[in-house]
Amino acid sequence: MSGADAVRAAVGELGRWASGLRWPDVPAEVRERLLTVLTDAVAVTALGSREPAQRALVTAWDAPDGPSPLFGTGRTVAVDAAAWLNAIASVRLELDDGHRLAAGHPAAHGFPAVLALAARRGASGAELCCALLAAYEVAARFGRATRLRPGTHPHGNWGVTGAAAGCARLLGLGPEETAVAIDAGGGLPVAGPFSAALDGNPVRDAWVGAANQSGLVAARLAASGSGYRTGVAADALGDLLGTLDPVVLRENPGERWEILDGYFKQHSSCSFTHAAIDAALSLRERVGRVPGEVLVEIHSLGAGLDRTSWPTALAARFSLPYVVATALLRGRVGPAEFSAEALTDPATIELARRVTVRATADLDARLPGERPVRLVVTTADADVVAERPNPVGDAAYHPFTAADRGRILGDLLGAPEVVSAVRRRCAALPDVVDVVPELRALNALTRVP
Repeated sequence: MSGADAVRAAVGELGRWASGLRWPDVPAEVRERLLTVLTDAVAVTALGSREPAQRALVTAWDAPDGPSPLFGTGRTVAVDAAAWLNAIASVRLELDDGHRLAAGHPAAHGFPAVLALAARRGASGAELCCALLAAYEVAARFGRATRLRPGTHPHGNWGVTGAAAGCARLLGLGPEETAVAIDAGGGLPVAGPFSAALDGNPVRDAWVGAANQSGLVAARLAASGSGYRTGVAADALGDLLGTLDPVVLRENPGERWEILDGYFKQHSSCSFTHAAIDAALSLRERVGRVPGEVLVEIHSLGAGLDRTSWPTALAARFSLPYVVATALLRGRVGPAEFSAEALTDPATIELARRVTVRATADLDARLPGERPVRLVVTTADADVVAERPNPVGDAAYHPFTAADRGRILGDLLGAPEVVSAVRRRCAALPDVVDVVPELRALNALTRVP
């Protein structure tokens, strides 16, 4: 069987699974996790919507009014505009949840499109939850199956398949039509260079908007009856952008739940930096107010995040020297630590220049089960060392519970009561007949004056 034929068959199986998914049949642990991920998605989107750059983008977009909420703004706009703009807001602060084994962010690539379309369709809560779960599971499988070429950023490529699956589910498509939608999504990837993130170019955020829009396009194409399933991802995600293993796509959908292997963030930066931040925070009291030289030993996936200058906040979020220096000096790496004042702080700049980043073979050998980091800080008395196998909050290392995530989000938003209210609304979603009033309520709850 050729690569395209194998992918075509795998996509057929995923289409059957996604179209046949029923909320009462989903294990309780998975249902709870999905609702936590949804709470997280709404909250971090609202956080991102506060950013001046996001507000300026919304103004420049001049989106027409429509049924779909722009979380954090109180506005409702056309479906496609909401999918794009909410997606960009969700990743703007690097606080969106992710999946280590998929090496990216399944929820951000599909939830905005699914939520926008649900507001237009008036779906039931159970149908919305099934669509969100289908979006996550299909995207994460494609993420695990895809090995992108070195230098390719995971935003905007394999995640399109998840957006397509979730939107197809909301459109009520059957097994073959859903498979056609997923297949089309596999043929609509963005070929984005990782250098855009390192350079601080916000086009990196727009790739996630494009993925959500493309998911809507793929589902509509399938709904029109003019789609044709060929296994195109074998060429698009495989030969052109890397390699694609169709066997991974077929690994027990409905038995192996990808969403249980995801992670949540507590630091406002690239996930490759989080274990180093955790290690730096653990050493902060021992190294004193003026740390000496700092060595960050890391796996090769993160070794390129070594820049000691950052023209934008996004570039700083992808700089190990910046975030490690910030953690040691400020004791926190949240959104406020990427303000204009923080980015130009002389003490941070000076310490960051004394941070060396180095890939080591022993840490590489622990991939992909771990993303380990070893931090060595020189002090007047001795070298102090801290090592972390994975970031705190990963499914494999001190995972956050729903309560943990609510506390962290409440702290980030500066409004614990808002996060609690969002959690209650999300938890009640599966039982509602029409999600439109609930989505409007979530929009109102998260609105920032």
